[in-house]
Amino acid sequence: MTTAKDLFIIAMDSRQEQAVGQGDLSLALAGAELIDLLGAGGLTLEGDVLVPGGASAPDDRLLGEAGARIVRQTPYERVEDWLWRRGKDLAATYQTALEEDGELTPKAAGRLSFGARRVEAVDTPARHEAVDRWERREPVLTALASVVGIGGEPSDEEPGLDDDAATTVVAAVHDAVMELEAVRQRRAIENAAFANLWRGP
Repeated sequence: MTTAKDLFIIAMDSRQEQAVGQGDLSLALAGAELIDLLGAGGLTLEGDVLVPGGASAPDDRLLGEAGARIVRQTPYERVEDWLWRRGKDLAATYQTALEEDGELTPKAAGRLSFGARRVEAVDTPARHEAVDRWERREPVLTALASVVGIGGEPSDEEPGLDDDAATTVVAAVHDAVMELEAVRQRRAIENAAFANLWRGP
């Protein structure tokens, strides 16, 4: 399993009071893919710019798709731009892929649902691996989950990210999620003002 699939499963299993937003999760999944590609040598970072490497394609289909979408001609892409481009509807893409792989099953009610379809994680070895990684508080998974509101803020006792590239990606995911939230708030204010205008004094 990849970091992105583990993150999706943890989001499904999350017992948070507030469900994870599809947009937030999509950005975090795109970041998780980047971290796995960086770890496999498929990419390197120069500052916040993604420089393609010569590693072979990953075995995982979705990670392979991510690697194939890396910009391979100069000017190369910045991490932030990748997150927005790759992250578009990525949570729904992962949901479909995991359903096809038998890792998710429909249910009557669930924590994470897109539209009317609700799903839950199936009790498979892949789910056990994701939960084990989560319970061990693996730094990358913990950091990405924290960005989307799963598990709260990391404590001082938890190991931090010891990789500069992963730190750069997680920081970019955090900034993108904050930007998305700012857009939501601005739209909410605009919609409320529009509704008040129609209601009149």
